[in-house]
Amino acid sequence: MLKRLKRIKKEEKKSTAFLKKLDPAYQVDKGQKIKLMVEVANPDADVKWLKNGQEIQVSGRYIFEAVGNKRILTINHCSLADDAAYECVVGEEKSFTELFVKEPPILITHPLEDQMVMVGERVEFECEVSEEGATVKWEKDGIELTREETFKYRFKKDGKKQYLIINESTKEDSGHYTVKTNGGVSVAELIVQEKKLEVYQSIADLTVKARDQAVFKCEVSDENVKGIWLKNGKEVVPDERIKISHIGRIHKLTIEDVTPDDEADYSFIPQGFAYNLSAKLQFLEVKIDFVPREEPPKIHLDCLGQSPDTIIVVAGNKLRLDVPISGDPTPTVIWQKVNKKSDLVRSNDDSMTPSENNSDLNTDSKLLFESEGRVRVEMHEDHCVFTIEGAEKEDEGVYRVIVKNPVGEDKADITVKVIDVPDPPEAPTISNIGEDYCTVQWQPPKYDGGQPVLGYILERKKKKSYRWMRLNFDLLKELTYEAKRMIEGVIYEMRVYAVNSIGMSRPSPASQPFMPIAPPSEPTHFTVEDVSDSTVALKWRPPERIGAGGLDGYIVEYCKDGSTEWIPALPGLTERTSALIKDLVTGDKLHFRIKAVNLAGESGAAIIKEPVTVQEILQRPKIWLPRHLRQTLVKKVGETINIVIPFQGKPRPKITWMKDGQTLDSKDVGIRNSNTDTILFIRKAELHHSGAYEVTLQIENMTDKVVITMQIIDKPGPPQNIKLVDVWGFNAALEWTPPQDDGNAQILGYTVQKTDKKTMEWYTVFDHYRRTNCVVSDLIMGNEYFFRVFSENLCGLSETAATTKNPAYIQKTGTTYKPPSYKEHDFSEPPKFTHPLVNRSVIAGYNTTLSCAVRGIPKPKIFWYKNKMDLSGDAKYRMFSKQGVLTLEIRKPTPFDGGCYTCKAVNECGEAEIECRLDVRAPQ
Repeated sequence: MLKRLKRIKKEEKKSTAFLKKLDPAYQVDKGQKIKLMVEVANPDADVKWLKNGQEIQVSGRYIFEAVGNKRILTINHCSLADDAAYECVVGEEKSFTELFVKEPPILITHPLEDQMVMVGERVEFECEVSEEGATVKWEKDGIELTREETFKYRFKKDGKKQYLIINESTKEDSGHYTVKTNGGVSVAELIVQEKKLEVYQSIADLTVKARDQAVFKCEVSDENVKGIWLKNGKEVVPDERIKISHIGRIHKLTIEDVTPDDEADYSFIPQGFAYNLSAKLQFLEVKIDFVPREEPPKIHLDCLGQSPDTIIVVAGNKLRLDVPISGDPTPTVIWQKVNKKSDLVRSNDDSMTPSENNSDLNTDSKLLFESEGRVRVEMHEDHCVFTIEGAEKEDEGVYRVIVKNPVGEDKADITVKVIDVPDPPEAPTISNIGEDYCTVQWQPPKYDGGQPVLGYILERKKKKSYRWMRLNFDLLKELTYEAKRMIEGVIYEMRVYAVNSIGMSRPSPASQPFMPIAPPSEPTHFTVEDVSDSTVALKWRPPERIGAGGLDGYIVEYCKDGSTEWIPALPGLTERTSALIKDLVTGDKLHFRIKAVNLAGESGAAIIKEPVTVQEILQRPKIWLPRHLRQTLVKKVGETINIVIPFQGKPRPKITWMKDGQTLDSKDVGIRNSNTDTILFIRKAELHHSGAYEVTLQIENMTDKVVITMQIIDKPGPPQNIKLVDVWGFNAALEWTPPQDDGNAQILGYTVQKTDKKTMEWYTVFDHYRRTNCVVSDLIMGNEYFFRVFSENLCGLSETAATTKNPAYIQKTGTTYKPPSYKEHDFSEPPKFTHPLVNRSVIAGYNTTLSCAVRGIPKPKIFWYKNKMDLSGDAKYRMFSKQGVLTLEIRKPTPFDGGCYTCKAVNECGEAEIECRLDVRAPQ
């Protein structure tokens, strides 16, 4: 019983106070504004707003507005406390609603960044969201990470920042990590590499003189790595003269007061790594010969006459040349840097050696005699010192030392070669971009630093990130590299370093930004929709996977059965998911295929397995009559009629329309036919369009037909032969006959009205009355009444009514009283306003009214003016007068409708005026 009662539709009592109530529920985002609005029947009615049963008071967050019939409650900056039940109360009636305040979506304002670490290092992923203390979800390769599974992962919140921390990373931690909120997703890649040691600067060969200092220095990537120094394979033991130091990533072996015994091969071996950095210490022996008096000067260098005689120095290091000399008297020493042009030849090992004919040296040379500065010369009695502080590439070249005295002269050429890290390569180029990979290409640096390039190091980063991630630990020997494990749809940049024996170059400029994208998957549900003698209609659905590259269109191709040549069926790409292939040869058997295309290229092909024969298929005609046309179609006079009847049949059937067995008049009714439907069109329906319409389809000897019944209706005529049959007591009996014209529709009933002969104001007594006779009761004694009757059908009431000719007089009962004769009192008086017009301020766009009350005998005529201009006949204004209450309605006023409005009442006894001011405000 209860279930049945619940299924019964409730008939809600129509509200008299509300024209429009609140919706059952509203929803608003936290922090936003919402307006709750009702429309009341009385524009002057006062309303109360309640929240959870408590009246709401006006404040900065709650604003009440009254605009015409509308009452609006505005709630600013909604919070979770505003999630409640609200009601609007007008008198005894209420309108209820419920407001739901929704938390706004959490956005990721700063995404995760890719990271590359060594095994055992700490990993900390950081992102920033739009709300403090928001709840996020962390995933690794699509699997959610939780605290319960393991203590390996730590989750941390700090205001708007969210952290995922891995204290000691392992190889298994490599993968893609995702942070998700209800409003965004961010993905980053973690690469965990086995610990590898990088050598930023290797030790270099040294050539030193007796009593000088020799310093071997190298720099590695890990400042915690220790190592040992070897001399000819034996560990070096530090003492007062030999010192070993380790500061950060730099390891040094310093030998003071070098002796011939120190000449050897020195090596540095990092502990725990298979590295051996070696260099040679060469001792420059100074030979002292006895020079007799008056001996010509001589330069004593061991390297003279040897090949090569090149001295190599690393850029930034100090070069010191001690040149022993002899001669009597003491010779004068001159140092020159020779600007050679053709005097040097380059040996096979890329070192520079002077040509055999030293006399061919270019005389364009620079004298060096400064005793201070970066390049300086120091003179001593038995030797001279040539020093270059912080060698640069410009210091490279041939240096000539000349010694002279009165007895003669001697000279020697020393070639100095400065080696450095390579110049940075040019920006790499990106090609062959796929779903998660691309090919990176670059060119060697223009200057290799004087040493062969050993390889290259490649780095990448996300476009919006500042962190570069290294892609290789072993040096790349080739000039191309296939980068993998990227995320589709993310924009990346690449850069490259060149590495030689001295160290690593500065980074190259970043490549052009690029996005890994993949071709879409093949289209789905590829089928033949229709075939004719020269066309084939195809249809399909978009690919299941489109990807970040989007979808540019489709390529449609066909191939004759037995051939392998695929021919484009359409010029270029089509963006639609259907295609009509035209101009085909009847009888051909064709295979069709389709490919989806985006920036990354073409997808796989979707192929129709069986060949399609280009030939019209005979299909029996069939009319698919819409459900609403299977019963009588009722339309009103003057309406537009548009009947669409779909059908099928091949070849195209012959279509015939008939009405009541007669051919349709093309001037009165329009017919349009297509391959799939037929349309009957009537611009303006008339009564004579009613009837039975028959549609016939014919293909050869096959037919199909349907009949559509159409009924055009109009308002009925008035009832006939209305009579006042009898009057007794306070009652009057009426009868009439149905109207002669029923408007082509069944008469649904009658509306009976009465009026007092004095006022001639009509009041409805019965509506939707089914009989053709009635008794009107509760008439007032002593009054005379007229009666009228309207007929009614589906179109409404008749335009005119049947009215009784003679009034019905309600006789007074009891003794007849003859009143004394008095002189009739003159009740006439001039018009007088009993209630004035009131100044008003309204909002533009909402109907408004001006009201006042007047009295006067006889009934005065009323005139309305705006700024002294008569408003009679203006459709924008409507004037009402009822029981002395005068109303002027202004429809949707604009600011131009503001001004001074005047109401004037005039009768034969005089006239009266009253005015008010109307201001129209623009809506805020």
